[in-house]
Amino acid sequence: MGSSIEDIEFVVSSKHRVGVLDVLANGESDRDDLRAVTGASSPTMGRVLNAFEERCWIERNGPTYELTPLGEYVAERFAELREAMQTERSLRDVWRWLPREMEGFSVELFADAVIAYPGPGYPYKPVERVLQLVEESDWMCGFGATVFKSIANEAICLAVLDGMEFEYVYPPEVLAATVAWDPEMVEKAAAMEHCTVLVHDNLPDKKRCGFGIFEHRVGICCHDADSRALRAWIDTDAPEAREWALSVFERYRDEARPADETDMNVPVPEGITVP
Repeated sequence: MGSSIEDIEFVVSSKHRVGVLDVLANGESDRDDLRAVTGASSPTMGRVLNAFEERCWIERNGPTYELTPLGEYVAERFAELREAMQTERSLRDVWRWLPREMEGFSVELFADAVIAYPGPGYPYKPVERVLQLVEESDWMCGFGATVFKSIANEAICLAVLDGMEFEYVYPPEVLAATVAWDPEMVEKAAAMEHCTVLVHDNLPDKKRCGFGIFEHRVGICCHDADSRALRAWIDTDAPEAREWALSVFERYRDEARPADETDMNVPVPEGITVP
């Protein structure tokens, strides 16, 4: 008897075997339909079906074939493996900036995420994505450095002045730099009743990422730990991601303190760039 690795190789080494599993996972099918969907020749389809029958993955019922309970198990797990690898592929370039200290985070939460990268000669794609989410939302909350760009700061302030509810937990140095960007506009927005500015001295992953929770989506801002350069923005509308993000936000919101006049007038620390 071969190893499980050999069985995996048996499936993935043939697109026709994969195709037959996919088709039969959705219900019984006859040989002609299987050939039409998979593009397999008659001899090839015969070999696939014979091999699957030998493994007890399928059984014949008159002119049609259907998965056995064992075959259903294989098809379901194989589909899960492919989905997991697709998630890995989509997040491969941003994994180093994803949360590690935020309890409960899993890459599965962002399996279907939209990802925006700064492009060569045009680094604004991530910021444009944030601006789009701000425009589509009547409220936003979050923590870290998610809106730490001048154009994003301006969009947030203008949205707050226009009525958007805003609750945000800043690291002290990020708040100092944000205020220094435009003290008058920031203080005017912060004075609105529907705007809550909080400060936390020890946010998780603060050198790696921050996140924003919008009306319909949750986003993570990925930035380099040393240069603080923006590396990517990812967001999703998955309910599980939203539930996770809200639980993390609520925990650190409850630990944070309201920003007072002292916090709003702290000098920008050395090494922190004003947006």
